Amino acid sequence: MPATQIPPSGAQSQTYRKLKRVLDLTVGLVALVVSTPLWVAIALAIKLDSRGPILFRQTRVGYDGKEFVMYKFRSMVTDADQTVHQEGFRMYVEGGQSGSVEDGSAVKDVKDSRITRIGRFLRTTDLDELPQLINVVLGNMSVVGPRPAIHYELEWYENWHHGRFQTLPGITGLWQISDGRFQMGLEEMMLLDLEYIRRRSIRLDLRIMLFTVIRILQEFVRIASRKRRD
Repeated sequence: MPATQIPPSGAQSQTYRKLKRVLDLTVGLVALVVSTPLWVAIALAIKLDSRGPILFRQTRVGYDGKEFVMYKFRSMVTDADQTVHQEGFRMYVEGGQSGSVEDGSAVKDVKDSRITRIGRFLRTTDLDELPQLINVVLGNMSVVGPRPAIHYELEWYENWHHGRFQTLPGITGLWQISDGRFQMGLEEMMLLDLEYIRRRSIRLDLRIMLFTVIRILQEFVRIASRKRRD
């Protein structure tokens, strides 16, 4: 473990776990209801844009190293070669930076030729992550927490990296709202994940949610401004 890393605290208190679950269910269910029209619009766009299912399902590693099925809106062509992502993660680890849009585990390159037209927009705005609200309601993800890893990524983990599995994985987190996150290496991402686990509280979760909403709105404004210039 790096000398700069503060070990995460012990087991979460029962009170925090219960409050966090209430918060997750409340935010998850409300967000699902409010975003229903958006789900319909995205589903139609995906179907009109390319052949294949609307949702993409992938096995991820979550709390205590247990695997679960994570949901996303499909942003790639059907039967896309997933080894490309594996190679991208290897390059990320060896190079120290992603240099592209993240998907929480490794690289989510918006210029990838496997990505559909609507998929590029969904990835840029993070709307492809919206179905993970289902995972939040089911209880295998939280709104806030470390991003869930893909099993092959663990091959590059050092022992101290596994500390990020001490809590439920999340849709957003400290790393996701950090400035310059796309230029961070794997170790910096892990340090932020473990810092969240050490500092975790309902107050911190609410702050991260607020900053996440602000970042998403800023991204939509940026896209709108660019289209006006074009």
